[in-house]
Amino acid sequence: MNLINKKVTHKLFGMGSIVKHNDSSIEIHFATENKKFVFPDVFGKHLKLHDKSDANSLEKIMQKREMERKEEEWKKEEEKNLQRKNQELRLEHEKLMKNHKLHLESQMVFWCDKEEQNSAFSEWKVFSGVIKSGNNKGNPNKPIRLHQNSAVLLTAIDSSMPEKDRRILGVYMVNEDFIGKLCEDGDIPAHSKYRLQLTEQESDQMLFWEYYVNEKFPQKMTWNTGKYRYFENSWMAQILLDIISLKSDPKERELAQQFFEHFCKMNQITDQELTKPNGALMRI
Repeated sequence: MNLINKKVTHKLFGMGSIVKHNDSSIEIHFATENKKFVFPDVFGKHLKLHDKSDANSLEKIMQKREMERKEEEWKKEEEKNLQRKNQELRLEHEKLMKNHKLHLESQMVFWCDKEEQNSAFSEWKVFSGVIKSGNNKGNPNKPIRLHQNSAVLLTAIDSSMPEKDRRILGVYMVNEDFIGKLCEDGDIPAHSKYRLQLTEQESDQMLFWEYYVNEKFPQKMTWNTGKYRYFENSWMAQILLDIISLKSDPKERELAQQFFEHFCKMNQITDQELTKPNGALMRI
């Protein structure tokens, strides 16, 4: 707007005319002196334009500015709320990390279908699936037992084969700052270092049911429903120990050894505690 020489009336200084203005300030010549004001804030309460057309145009500008100001305030408030929420999550995360108590069954075995067998190793993460019923139906499952000490065992079985032939495909520790209780999206990411994939030949020698047993039905080998189940920490240690002996490549064998040692340290397991695998397949 060009407001130069436009007549105005100020509540305190009386009539005057505009001599200068830009996007943030305006200068007005009154009877005895010039005064500078904040533009366009001075209009409305303290200053009025005589020209109605200019006044209407200015009103629209002021309304637009007010909307922009409110939007900016809303954004800042949202940013503050987000920062506060993130801070609360960080504090909760730190508290859970500090006060974590080992659960004897905090390892996960995951059933990979054909598509997941590829994505699990290319992306190094799995999805816990969704809740099937109740108030939270459709929401991702929270793998609440998984913590820093947890590993995810990846398994699969051909549709034509019996459940007893379920093979171990690989294993990974969860990401070092992962806490299942705080997992909202159901994704379980792998540790940056401790992750192992078995070759097809190695996988054929690692049958899941040699390690896993349902103590209520020790000779029964059924998966039933769901993408995953939890199992004992010591069983995962047995699996990792056997993977070491399978690896012929020196680098892979060394990584498997480091993985095993890290896992045992995180789960407070000593070599002397480990017994031989005694899963359902070993009890037939």
